[in-house]
Amino acid sequence: GKNEYDLLVIGGGSGGLACAKEAAQFGRKVAVLDYVEPSPRGTAWGLGGTCVNVGCIPKKLMHQAALLGSALKDAQHYGWNISQPVHHTWSVMAQGVQNYVKSLNWGHRVQLQDKKVKYFNIKGSFSDPHTVRGLTKAGKEVSCCDNIVIATGGRPKYPTHITGALEYGITSDDLFWLKESPGKTLPSFILYVSLECAGFLTGIGLDTTVMMRSIPLRGFDQASHVSKKKQICFTTQQQMASLVTEHMESYGTKFLKRCFPTKVEKLKSSRLQVTWKNADLNTEETDSFDTVMWAVGRVPDTKTLNLETVGVKTNSETGKIIVDASEATSVPHIYAVGDITEGRPELTPTAIAAGKLLAQRLFGQSSELMDYDNVPTTVFTPLEYGCVGLSEEAAVQCHGSDNIEVYHAYYKPLEFTVAERDATQCYVKMVCLREREQRILGLHFIGPNAGEVIQGFALGIKCGATYPQLMKTVGIHPTCAEEVTKLHITKRSGLDATVTGC
Repeated sequence: GKNEYDLLVIGGGSGGLACAKEAAQFGRKVAVLDYVEPSPRGTAWGLGGTCVNVGCIPKKLMHQAALLGSALKDAQHYGWNISQPVHHTWSVMAQGVQNYVKSLNWGHRVQLQDKKVKYFNIKGSFSDPHTVRGLTKAGKEVSCCDNIVIATGGRPKYPTHITGALEYGITSDDLFWLKESPGKTLPSFILYVSLECAGFLTGIGLDTTVMMRSIPLRGFDQASHVSKKKQICFTTQQQMASLVTEHMESYGTKFLKRCFPTKVEKLKSSRLQVTWKNADLNTEETDSFDTVMWAVGRVPDTKTLNLETVGVKTNSETGKIIVDASEATSVPHIYAVGDITEGRPELTPTAIAAGKLLAQRLFGQSSELMDYDNVPTTVFTPLEYGCVGLSEEAAVQCHGSDNIEVYHAYYKPLEFTVAERDATQCYVKMVCLREREQRILGLHFIGPNAGEVIQGFALGIKCGATYPQLMKTVGIHPTCAEEVTKLHITKRSGLDATVTGC
């Protein structure tokens, strides 16, 4: 009875806000603590979390800016007289994107007020399993009755072993809030974030170099395409990633492969000189850049939470919180959702769904758990890569290679023809079971609007669609998505998978 709240949520991002709003619908007393620690460069932002402020939303808008740039090039082939060269003004784009993001911050605050959720712009720290202290000068105690949800997400890592990395580098936390153009940029190392950023930076006309340690897009689609001559195994992810990066290279992004940066120094001109080791040539090389952006992974934001004191167990390697199928941590009545949780996809829609379902189980007599199978996702590189379900190698691991059939095709979007655009990298691959009804296990698609294409097929795959059912599905002509309904060449056959004719 003495406790102030039925639910306290730490972290006002996708998962935390969804959970808080849903709990409030059940008439519960709810509070949200959200505090953004400024980045080492001093960038901070409002309520809403990574996706809204420094993730999906600004990224997709800047990706759109780059797509419009390539549309301007195509337009001439279609009869539009566009005086060359066209010029892009970073500050205009940035202002538009930042204003939209600020409107979303405001929208979230209004929604919390409407639903009578208390919002505190302070850091939370556990003093005991039922009490979270707001870390302000006053040290205001916020006690909580039954339930606490940790949804603090992650922040970009800095490679602190590299001299000058922290002093002179930026991360995705800063890129989207730059007022002025980042100029000649080196996004270093590879996560899909760095490829997406390198893609749109090149697309708006900036000189962009990506430094790669190894295979791009770690953790996406990885498939054994074993060549007859040599036993080389490419993973689906490597295959997809190499198509995406080949496309980027052909549009001007430079890639330094198997290069390890060793130091960053500031020159008198206030440009940044980067020194790296080339592992293949065993040489040391340098070049100067206006901006160096690190994309070397994310770390869970748990520093100030004081989890040890209350006994919330984390994974010793990743630092993420260990949860069960109901998002419960090792401490009763303490839960966690979103990027902070071990073994879950780092995606906004899964965090939102998990947060909502958690509130429904806590306050709405529901027993439904979040289903993390067949979650669709897309990488917004200049040529988009979308996938749902299993990669080829995961399917082989589960069912054995004799029980898996892979259908694939290289296709040409109609729009590319008149524009004389290269479609070498437009590719679709479907992973099916060979036995019984030939259930579709996974779909991988590289091409324009991959997100829109995969979203539709995700429903079918969630419903257990089979290859024969797909063959009965009539395509919409002429679209890229119809290529999926026309897949008939198996990888096993070794036949050329290039689509010809209309």
